[in-house]
Amino acid sequence: MKFKDPITTLEELRALMGEPSEMARKKQIDRLDVHCREYIAHAPFVLVGTADAAGRCDVSPKGDAPGFVRVLDDRHLVIPDRPGNKRLDSIRNILENPHIGLIFLVPRYEETLRINGRATITRDPELLASMPVGGKVPKLAIGVEVEEVFMHCAKAFRRSSLWQPEQWPDISDMKPAACMLFDHAKPEGMTVEDIAKRLDLGYRTTLY
Repeated sequence: MKFKDPITTLEELRALMGEPSEMARKKQIDRLDVHCREYIAHAPFVLVGTADAAGRCDVSPKGDAPGFVRVLDDRHLVIPDRPGNKRLDSIRNILENPHIGLIFLVPRYEETLRINGRATITRDPELLASMPVGGKVPKLAIGVEVEEVFMHCAKAFRRSSLWQPEQWPDISDMKPAACMLFDHAKPEGMTVEDIAKRLDLGYRTTLY
């Protein structure tokens, strides 16, 4: 086995890590109150966690103008699905397993908002028509019935200096994304330069 001395029971885990504080236990709520709504209204980015029927997990980033995720009421929100690569990883998972986890981020705001619930893929024309960008209406959206909501502390952001540009790592020695995609996909008849042009064209012309 590659990893030694595994923890295999909750008792072992608690013996090592201890119990959560009273505040940590009590901060979880089951609805979107005024604070949650305000956070979502300012968030231009959300991470969407799903898993298929066999438990294979996926996390997909979704981003748009702040407030692109619509809060319908205190127990429901909806995430428009913008054009992508048509793999539909999250969507396919939801068809098999409706459980979903979300992490919302607001730039410069160190704490994140976490939401867990059950998802539905909707093509409700009235709902989709309310979320156009540049006149383009999404073909579908992810509706979420909220079950758990809580604010997550800023320790990860402070450790990573994510919102401190002066602390960002130097990426000058990293290969461009086109090189990674070329090595992974091995497309016939294409060069790294071809892929770079294709990526750039897609970013410029098919965001919506």
